[in-house]
This record gives sequence, C-alpha cells and structure tokens, in this order.
Amino acid sequence: MAKDKKYRKKKLGSYPLASVVFSVTLALFVMGLFGLLIITTQNLTQLIQENIEVQVFLQKNLSENEVVKITKILSSKDYVNKKAGVPQLALITKEEAAETFIAETGEDFVEFLGDNPLRDVITVKISPDFQATENLAEIKKEIGFIRGVYEVTYIENLVHSINKNVKKISYVLIGFTVILLFTVVILINNTIKLALFSQRFLIRSMQLVGATSSFIRKPFLSRASMFGLTSGVLASALLWGLLQLVSSEVEGMMELLHLEQLLILGGSLLLVGLLVGFMSTFAAIKKYMKMSLDELY
Repeated sequence: MAKDKKYRKKKLGSYPLASVVFSVTLALFVMGLFGLLIITTQNLTQLIQENIEVQVFLQKNLSENEVVKITKILSSKDYVNKKAGVPQLALITKEEAAETFIAETGEDFVEFLGDNPLRDVITVKISPDFQATENLAEIKKEIGFIRGVYEVTYIENLVHSINKNVKKISYVLIGFTVILLFTVVILINNTIKLALFSQRFLIRSMQLVGATSSFIRKPFLSRASMFGLTSGVLASALLWGLLQLVSSEVEGMMELLHLEQLLILGGSLLLVGLLVGFMSTFAAIKKYMKMSLDELY
C-alpha cells in the first residue's frame, strides 16, 4: 500500500489537483465577473440608445388619412429603429395626451380653457446607427419638410451626453479587458509552472531512460486540459449561482442579460482555461526538458 501511494505521487503528470483547479477557477471567475460587467453595460447602453426618440408634432385639423400618410412616410425611413422588422413609432393623439396630463396632475385644463391646445404627436425611435449629433440634425430637418408636420423636437443635450459617455465607457472597458486578460493569463501560467516544478526531476529521469518528448508531454498536457476544462465549468457555475442570487435581490437584472450571451461567456471561460492551461504546460515542460541538471537544482 505504501509502495503504491509512493508510486502515485511520482506518477508522470500527477501534479496537485486541488490547488491548481482552485487557482485557475478563481482567475476565470474574476474574468467572468468582468465579462458580465461588459455584457450588462453594453445591453444597458443599447437599451438607452433604442429609446432615444424624436417627437413629430403635427399641424392641427389634419384628416385621418393625412396622419396615416405621414406615419407611413416615417415608417419607410432607414433611421427609424426597427424590432423584428416593425418600425418603432407611435401616434399619440391630442385627446390621449390630455387624458395623460389630467391623470398625472389632477387638473382638467381642457375644461378650464374650453379647448384642447395640444397637438397630435408621432414619437419616432431613432436607430443607434443614426444617433450622431449631425445625423439627428439632418433627420430633424428632413422630417420638418414633410407636409403636415408642425415641429420636430428632441433633447439635444441628452443625446450629446449619451454619445459622449458611450465612447468613454467603451474605451475604459477595452482597456480593462486587455489588462485583466493579461493578468489572468499570467496568473494561470505561473500557477501551472509552480505545480510542474515538483515534476522537474521526474521529467529528467524519463529523458535519461530514453523517453521521447511527446511521450513525456502527453500526460501533462492531458491533465492540464482536464484542469482547464474543470476550472472553466466551476467558474461558469459560480457565475450562474451569483447571477441567480443578484437577480433575486435586484429586480430586472436578468432582463439586461441574454441567454446566448451567457452561453458565449461560459464557452469563453472554458476555452481560455483549456488553451492557457495547455500552452502554459507545454511551455513549462519544454523549459524543464532543456535545462541542465545544475539548473534543475
């Protein structure tokens, strides 16, 4: 029994499981957390951009056919945001606007004035591709020339602020992504190198008895690949558990995340764990195989 235990400790490729998996899982988990931050930020930004709209106020006393015609003209424009091929615009009649105002304020201004001074308005959601300040200015000008349109408005300061902040956030996220990815790769690489350090004399012994390089590498690379995949699965499971916990406390959290994005993130963690583990192990084994006996000590 003691002999078998001793043999297993010195078996080729058998470096510590728990410490390596724990370290790699932790590194991938941190990477996954940042990935969730990026996904959530992007989806929130997209949601904000999809709700940027232009208000098209119509002239008074237009017939129903004229209003429908203006609506069709706007629906055909490329700058109108579309979901599942449906143009995102809505007609709010002056009667609906008055009812909403009265419900919110509790004051019946129509009865007080004896008339409804509001206008019919068409709200047009603009595609994110056309939300640059100069594009919106052109869109405002173009819609203003449509017959039956009284005025076109949008909150220019808000749009400018959103565009400016989106660029800043994108640059910051790209920078942090590069730094974090580099850090994770270095951490996993060093963890595997330390784990393989205890195997350096066994590698030399195998070389001395005539084992080929591929024969020596194979068990190490197989084990490293298994460790990487296991760590990726554990990191993905931890992220999913954390998401369930957060979503139970923060209402609407899961609405900012899509299943396909989470699957891609999980697959990315598996791939990073597998590739970095494999490549780090390959590089470490190659290094120890080339070292002299004095250098091994």
